[in-house]
Amino acid sequence: MKQALSLLLSCALATSAFAAPAPQATTSETTTTTKTTTKKHRKAAAPSVSRQIEDLKEEMNKAIAAQQQQILLLQQQIQTRDQSLQQMQQRLDQSQTTATEAAGKADAVSTQVGAQQQQVVELKSDLSDIKQNSTNTAVSLQETQKNITDALESPIALHYKGITITPVGFLAAETVWRQHALASDINTPFNSIPFVGSAQNNLSEFFGSGRQSRIALLAEGKLKSAKLTGYVEADFLSAGVTSNNNESNSYTFRQRQAWGQAALNDGFTFTGGQMWSLVTETRKGVDNRSEALPMTIDPQYNIGFSWARQYGFRVSKNFGDKFWLAASVENPQATLTAHGNANNFVLGAPGTSGGLYNPSATYSFNPSPDFIFKAAAQPSKWSHFEAFGIISDFRNRTYPCATVAATTTCLGILGPSAAGATNNSTTGWGAGANARVSLLNKHLDAGIHFLTGEGIGRYGTVGLADTTVRPDGTLALIKSNQALATLEAHANRIDIYANVGGEYAGRRSFFNPSGTPEGYGSPLFKNSGCYTELPPGTPVAGQFPVSSNGFTPANPANCTGDTRNELEGTIGFWYRFYKGPKGTIQWGPQYSYIVRNTWAGVPGVGTTGEPSPHENMVLTSFRYYLP
Repeated sequence: MKQALSLLLSCALATSAFAAPAPQATTSETTTTTKTTTKKHRKAAAPSVSRQIEDLKEEMNKAIAAQQQQILLLQQQIQTRDQSLQQMQQRLDQSQTTATEAAGKADAVSTQVGAQQQQVVELKSDLSDIKQNSTNTAVSLQETQKNITDALESPIALHYKGITITPVGFLAAETVWRQHALASDINTPFNSIPFVGSAQNNLSEFFGSGRQSRIALLAEGKLKSAKLTGYVEADFLSAGVTSNNNESNSYTFRQRQAWGQAALNDGFTFTGGQMWSLVTETRKGVDNRSEALPMTIDPQYNIGFSWARQYGFRVSKNFGDKFWLAASVENPQATLTAHGNANNFVLGAPGTSGGLYNPSATYSFNPSPDFIFKAAAQPSKWSHFEAFGIISDFRNRTYPCATVAATTTCLGILGPSAAGATNNSTTGWGAGANARVSLLNKHLDAGIHFLTGEGIGRYGTVGLADTTVRPDGTLALIKSNQALATLEAHANRIDIYANVGGEYAGRRSFFNPSGTPEGYGSPLFKNSGCYTELPPGTPVAGQFPVSSNGFTPANPANCTGDTRNELEGTIGFWYRFYKGPKGTIQWGPQYSYIVRNTWAGVPGVGTTGEPSPHENMVLTSFRYYLP
């Protein structure tokens, strides 16, 4: 390659040397100059052609060497450049690899940053929640501290060995005015509404009383599988031998309720003691202390309301707070009304004195407890329904020879005797239902109650008789119906109530062997004297006592007046001045109108044989309830 380049350059130089033409003169000046130059060359010895060629070769060699040197430099530069390019390519590859790795790392970092941002958001949310929880905790702690302080300063319950003891009750200042005097406190003896012929019918009465003030304690303890409850309740509506209204007004403390209860987690509940009878309507299931009592001031409640407070042992089962079944055995007591009957039977006796039973009251000899069964349903928060039944056994001892004449032989014995005495038993029954609904978001409650049966009169508010007696001394149970309708309106500070109720006792009349009427409600009983007023004291042989202590009004003569039914309408309200953590202060008035209808008997001249006395009553109450 180098030799070919050298040869080409030599040929080129030779050709240019021989082929170059001589320049032509254009002017005289040019010609003169040329001639002069020629002369000078001629004077100097001109080099030969070979010499010139040699010089040219030498120059060419120098040029070639210089070019080769330049080529070498160029090659070195190219090599250096290639190395640089290679290094740059390596660096580029490394940069690409680094960039790829960086991109991957960037993606990872981006993902991590996103996750970290999410964590930051979550941390911010957690921090906000922590701040809110801290605020709530602080508020709760303050409230807890306040509650603890309040509990220490004014506890609503006492705690003793894991038992919570809560005081319950109210203090009452109450009055009653009656158009016709009954010589009774605020509790009304409905079956004693006086007839027109009574002095009391012409006198009104007013009494003020604090005796309904009630004190109670509720004790509650929780086990792993049960809740234990004890409850005792008492008031002062009882009279001792020395109780009167003259000065000290000292009346005795009496037991209203005293029972214990074990409510198991599986829905079974066992309750025993003195309590409201299972006959009494409840507002929630068959739970004690949820009794649906009329809102009246009168502690005898309202005619038509069926109830009793007596010994009982109750077993109940709760099915999901929607349905309940319950059964109880309860203390029995037969009540008797009879007229014209012979002294040929024994049902019971006066109470044993000495603090056992009241000697001025009578107690029947009961063969067994009363058995009461109830089913309750509460399909919603606004409705409650009940159906119940009563089984009550009665027994007395009859004496067929107790009333024979002294000269008559009876069962081989002359004159009256216990010959042939025997026990006679009969069974009473009752069936009833209760229904209660709440309307207008529980601002209006409506209820209805009904009970019918035989031998169940004592479960009614009036206290009508369970039984009468036949001429042979055996018991004849009296038909009984009891019904009550209630309407209650509830607002923020006021409760308004209205009740209409009635009770009925059926007629059971007989004739003894001599043709004299006996039993209850006989149409041959005399009611002719129910409209005739007699002077004080008891007439003796047509003469009136010459003196009287002023406290012995005479009862009308010839006035049997067996009650057929009694009706009562009541209206009233309670206004709460304050209801809060310090208790409740409320006041309320009540008005009642009562009619007592009797079974028709023999009338007097110008009178009806069905006297129907009536009574108007106004009661007031001011109460402070414990918180």
